[in-house]
Amino acid sequence: MKFKLQRFFKKQGKHLPLRVHIQIRNGQFEIMGMGAWYSYWGDPYHLLLTIPWTGFFLLICSLYVAINTLFAFAYWLGGDCIANAKAGSFLDAFFFSVQTLASIGYGAMYPKTIYANVIVTIEAMIGVMGVALMTGLAFARFSRSTARVIFSRVAVVTQHQGMPTLMFRTANQRRNMILEAQMGVYLMRDDITVEGELMRKIYDLKLIRNQTPSFSLSWTVMHIIDESSPLYGMTSESLKLTQALLIISVSGIDDTVAQIVHARHSYSANEILWNYQFVDIMHHTPDGHRYFDYTHFHDVLPLNEVV
Repeated sequence: MKFKLQRFFKKQGKHLPLRVHIQIRNGQFEIMGMGAWYSYWGDPYHLLLTIPWTGFFLLICSLYVAINTLFAFAYWLGGDCIANAKAGSFLDAFFFSVQTLASIGYGAMYPKTIYANVIVTIEAMIGVMGVALMTGLAFARFSRSTARVIFSRVAVVTQHQGMPTLMFRTANQRRNMILEAQMGVYLMRDDITVEGELMRKIYDLKLIRNQTPSFSLSWTVMHIIDESSPLYGMTSESLKLTQALLIISVSGIDDTVAQIVHARHSYSANEILWNYQFVDIMHHTPDGHRYFDYTHFHDVLPLNEVV
């Protein structure tokens, strides 16, 4: 299923069209080009925060070389304006620009005309501002709080306390704690209104426990499918027919950096298995201690095979 949405924004008396191409695949919205970092050139700050580190360093290096080349050309146009530099040497002018931009000041080459001093003044200001901007951007990238939370590859609908229950697993991959962790689970599906209109609706799923004081190991999230549940009366086929999608959102305070971290995941209708159960990952040692074996974190078994 594909959609084309077109909105018009009014700016300075002109209508600027913005067309968004959306495709629904296995219940998930795919906005064409949304994840491509190179599509953010109109927002340079966001671009520099979101591109991969390789792209960030390549972009900074390219900009550094371009600025020095531009100023080297300016010095070269001034003729013999740099002391101890070869007359007409673009290479000497380039390396003099490098020294000026970085405020190195070896002293071997220095400006000897008013023209060269004016260019040096402009370049020195740009160098100071550039160092501040690059330092801020690098710090902003390093200081971005991230959560390393893993989710089970599938969710299951199984029996729990005599009731059909939706379950999935999640675990903290770091050896620390996520304090006051909050879990939100939402069902997105196509519904037909009384007027016969097709709408994409979002329903909140009530969990047996939607928060934990400390999320350090594993967390099995459960939603009971009773009469009040949006999943009541639905089957695997009806979930696929309505392009159903489970959206998972978890947030909390990282105990190491004392910052809020987020993680999200989604399950399409094909990734929700009915009448299956997760393989137990908690075991006991002969001396009575308990331990978690994450080898079978993603594994499930049909209910008729569970002993």
